[in-house]
Amino acid sequence: MNPAPSPALGTYADGFAPLATTFAGALRSGAEHGAALTVYLRGKCVVDLWGGLADVARRVPWERDTRVVVFSVTKGLAAMALNLLADRGQLEWDAPVATHWPGFAQAGKGAITLRTLFNHRAGLPGLDEPLTMEDCLLEERKAHLLAALEKQKPRWEPGTSQGYHAITFGMYAREVFERIAGESMGTFLARELFEPLGADVSLGTPASLDGRMATLYPPSLGDRLRLGLPGLLGGDTEDARIARAMLAPRSLSRFAFTTPALGPLGVGVYGEPAVRRAELAWASATGSAHGVARAYLPFAHGGAFEGRTFLKASTLEPLYRRQGWSERDAVLQKPLGWSQGFLKEETKLFSPNEASFGHAGLGGALGWCDPVAGLTFGYVMNRLDPHVRSPRALALCRALYACEPVSLK
Repeated sequence: MNPAPSPALGTYADGFAPLATTFAGALRSGAEHGAALTVYLRGKCVVDLWGGLADVARRVPWERDTRVVVFSVTKGLAAMALNLLADRGQLEWDAPVATHWPGFAQAGKGAITLRTLFNHRAGLPGLDEPLTMEDCLLEERKAHLLAALEKQKPRWEPGTSQGYHAITFGMYAREVFERIAGESMGTFLARELFEPLGADVSLGTPASLDGRMATLYPPSLGDRLRLGLPGLLGGDTEDARIARAMLAPRSLSRFAFTTPALGPLGVGVYGEPAVRRAELAWASATGSAHGVARAYLPFAHGGAFEGRTFLKASTLEPLYRRQGWSERDAVLQKPLGWSQGFLKEETKLFSPNEASFGHAGLGGALGWCDPVAGLTFGYVMNRLDPHVRSPRALALCRALYACEPVSLK
């Protein structure tokens, strides 16, 4: 293994210098405050890099085991839990959601299947009922949240269109999971996947790990204005379209991202201890880059890793294909696809192999696997990028696939 180029720390295997140089360059230029990147190739850790600051004001260095909130990377972890239930015969993707949750059938939702819901095609990208973060965190408010989910009417005919269920995905996933499994999703994932893999990631993060948490730095007002201005001027980039849609009071994009109300902290509220403690299956998981990469290892290797079978290869095979695709997702305003809860991106972005899958998170975090190349990777950082897809994350992915051991497979 080779020492990381300054100012990065860690190591990388022969052939991965382009990736290590790209990661170190983002730290050197100030594009990152603090970040980490881990890559496994055919089950072996070949890149393990970190650097910068976990907290800028206090000058706390980013360590190998620094954790940070990973936002929608959480959805990939939730998808793991759902697919593990399917592997055990407890969840049938083409069964109606109401099979497990009778109250879900209200407002014309009785025929919606689990596959339709978790592939973001159910017409349920948001909630008409105004909610606060407390409605999602407090046990005494659970009945209010449940009633809002049950009475929500689809915004389009289920199965006929696609729109990213940015927050409601996790709300529905958590309720369905708990009704089937009889326990919390975070407890199940820790016991059945993360702990056996030694994956340093959690859905529901205990106070004992607070000392390892990085501070989140949301985009500044200036960053948001610079990105949103082309949208106001009629630009047709993905970022311009989503900026314009978020400003439209009745757009699906605004509908999807504005419930629950986040309060004065905005997305920074996800860094608060109470939110990290909660199992918000859309955004509140925390992890190190190494932990995220390890969580995907069985998913890149036919369901098994280091002699243990986590799920059958036949369970994974449907994930290699796009089960749903839209050339312009009604919420994210870009080409997008899904398979059983996992994100299936354009092949020009995270991976050139269509069989790859995982989930990106707000700000740039990424958990991904490529079963064709035998890759898993985790990228986490605390300076949140305002773009729909972070240029820093995309640069790392391009550099990874330019590395000789990967390009030669």
